[in-house]
Order: sequence, then structure tokens, then C-alpha cells
Amino acid sequence: MTEPTSTAFERARAGLWASLQKHLALIYQAEAAFAKSVAFADSFPFSPAAVEAEPLAEYARQRQALRDLFTDETAQLDTLTKAIRTKGYAEEEKKQLYLLLLGYLDIAATVFERLTTQVPRQLPKDEELEATQARFERVRNFARLHVKGIAGLLGGA
Repeated sequence: MTEPTSTAFERARAGLWASLQKHLALIYQAEAAFAKSVAFADSFPFSPAAVEAEPLAEYARQRQALRDLFTDETAQLDTLTKAIRTKGYAEEEKKQLYLLLLGYLDIAATVFERLTTQVPRQLPKDEELEATQARFERVRNFARLHVKGIAGLLGGA
């Protein structure tokens, strides 16, 4: 027999859904601008020497904007997963919130992957980006773990 869903949980779920939709709109907007900025490239990695200065500068601006968004989103997602974990919701309620979050994370990952795939041949090492990628994957794996549960990961139920 399942317990009735709490009003606080319903508000949290509705708020999370609305927030994720707004965040997706921002991500899609940044992705569109980034895609437009790499329209000059036929393949990746591309040769910066083969690109005129203005399109290359626009690419750098849009890549930085997407990178900054990735860093900000990852920090917010990390905070959000911690908040879900510490709230007094029932485990099934938390699982529903993590499922919403996981869907968002999977979509966001495909957009943010452009930061490592649509690049010039000689891209300097970016330790902050690498740290953000690692943090993003930790958040994603944490959400996945809470959706599947330990039994689901071990091939059980």
C-alpha cells in the first residue's frame, strides 16, 4: 500500500519541472549559438589556420559562453542533488525527483559534449573544464544510482 504523496513533494516536483524547462531553454539557446559559430567547419577537430579571424573569434566567444553555462549548471545541479538527498521526502518521492533530474542531465550532456568534440586541433589544456566534466559525471552517476537503486545496478529487481 502506497502512502499519499505529500503536498510539499508535489510543490517540489512541479518546481523542479518548471526549473528544468527553463534551464533546457537556456541550454538549447547556447547550443544554437554555438552550432552557428562552428558552421565554418566541415569536420572536427578543425584547423584554426584555415578560418578567418572574425568567425574564429565568434567561435571562441560562443565556446566560452557554453563552457561558462556548463560550469554554472553543474554547480547548481550538484547543489540540487544534495538538497534532494537531505529533504524529508519518502524514497519513492526522491526517486521521482532524481528521475526528472536524470532526464535533464542526459539531454544537457549531449549539448555540453560539444565542448570536447567541436574543437580546433590545438586546444590548450583546460583544467577547470576537466574538473567540471568530472563533477557533472559524479552528479549524473549519483542521480542514476538513486533512480536504479543498488539492486538495479547489480542486475536485481
